[in-house]
Amino acid sequence: MFAPDPNLPPLKRLSVVIPARDEAGCIRSTVEHLYVELRLHQIPHEIIVVDDGSTDATWEVLQAACADIPTLRPVQNTGEHGFGRAITFGFEHVTGDAVVIMMADESDDCRDVVRYWRELNRGYECVFGSRFVKGGGTIDYPPIKWVLNRLANTFLRLLFGIRLNDTTNAFKAYRREVIEGCRPFLSPHFNLTVELPLKAIVRGYTWTVIPITWRNRRTGLAKLKIKEMGSRYFFICCYVWLEKYFSRGDYRRKPQTLPQAMPTTETERALPH
Repeated sequence: MFAPDPNLPPLKRLSVVIPARDEAGCIRSTVEHLYVELRLHQIPHEIIVVDDGSTDATWEVLQAACADIPTLRPVQNTGEHGFGRAITFGFEHVTGDAVVIMMADESDDCRDVVRYWRELNRGYECVFGSRFVKGGGTIDYPPIKWVLNRLANTFLRLLFGIRLNDTTNAFKAYRREVIEGCRPFLSPHFNLTVELPLKAIVRGYTWTVIPITWRNRRTGLAKLKIKEMGSRYFFICCYVWLEKYFSRGDYRRKPQTLPQAMPTTETERALPH
């Protein structure tokens, strides 16, 4: 983790990207609650919901919701589908200078989106939420999924030598330059949830961790299929690990991409723990 850099420019607009596939039962309440929270805190924003090939009424629900939520911008991914592809497609439509990735089932707390925005404005390039630090928590987390989550995140923490203990959680925030600096994205599915934060860390962007809360979905079916994702997670972890140790820094953030006022020497910048 890094100390905040007050010389980073203030942010002007937040883009929340929400991938949705067959979420007609919950997507409206998700975007309504998010809109109310962001408007309450006077955060300039847009809500980009990516309909990723839904076979239910998700698209129709979103179209109807636009009448009541002026910042809602639904888009349809008409190409190949997949969680990672939907998020990447959403990135192509953002106009804000900060991005939060959020789940459609309202398992993520929209109040944490406000906290993400504030931390980014304190001078961080990435803000990673953790459900497993003091102040964070989960509600109705499936026991088997919890065990697998803890094993996977411990493996990532040891493999990359980082203190982040909830890498696999999709709910995170980035300045837009981080998104651009982490391209190209290779993950078409849920493995994007580890590709993006690991690349951001390996490529030298500043980050911090805050506690967040999570609750299991109350409607619909979970889209993550653990049996299908094991090898995909392993592949992307190996890919980023190879970049970290063998790319000789070719993909790291270049100093000239930072604001001129930002300190660039090792003695001026706070180092990761």
